[in-house]
Amino acid sequence: METRCLHAQACAGWDDVQAGHLKMVIRSLLCRSTATLALKRTFVKAASRTTAVEMADQKFQENGVVPDVIKNAPLEVLQVKYPSGVQPNFGNELKPREVKDEPTVQWKAQEKELYTLLMTDPDAPSRSNPKNGEWKHWLVVNIPGNHVKEGQVMAEYVGSGPPEKTGLHRYVLLAYKQPGKLSLNDKPLDKQTANGRANWKVQKFAEENKLGDPIAGNFYQAQWDEYVRELYKQFKG
Repeated sequence: METRCLHAQACAGWDDVQAGHLKMVIRSLLCRSTATLALKRTFVKAASRTTAVEMADQKFQENGVVPDVIKNAPLEVLQVKYPSGVQPNFGNELKPREVKDEPTVQWKAQEKELYTLLMTDPDAPSRSNPKNGEWKHWLVVNIPGNHVKEGQVMAEYVGSGPPEKTGLHRYVLLAYKQPGKLSLNDKPLDKQTANGRANWKVQKFAEENKLGDPIAGNFYQAQWDEYVRELYKQFKG
């Protein structure tokens, strides 16, 4: 009887060892599976980002933004949304009435760094005859992180106003990381002021202020609609 008990205890002990080993194997497999899944997700994200960057670069070049406005396409997508609900998407066509109000803009920013945000039209008065291009639609400097409202406004936002029968205009939005705080001598322009906005060059501005290449960007296209008449009435100088 005692022998049987000892044998039963030995078997039970062996079962416990096997169970413990099985648990360790399962844990190991689960850890490997989790690590593999995390690695796959990282790879997918990296691949998606690479695809987005490549598409952006292609669109900037296909539409002539490179080299008409900048030398090199930005590596990040500038997320832009207008109060009307529309969003620029690398050359999609939007209507002037849809982009009449200042948009919200987001990009990957470091909170302790300063940035410049701008919007420009290289096709003034038309793409075939850009004698007044670029036209400065918006310029905000010394933005902490991507808190645009806390930046220094050098040119208040003016929506798209392509003249009638001049075809599609490109409206390019770009964000730059600043090397430090900018001190500009230009007089700030309110949205009722058109003077001082024409014949502006983004690339020259970036070089003069040591901004380098834009870190994020986007653009859309627009052509004349009835709203443009209303826009022109707001200008007083």
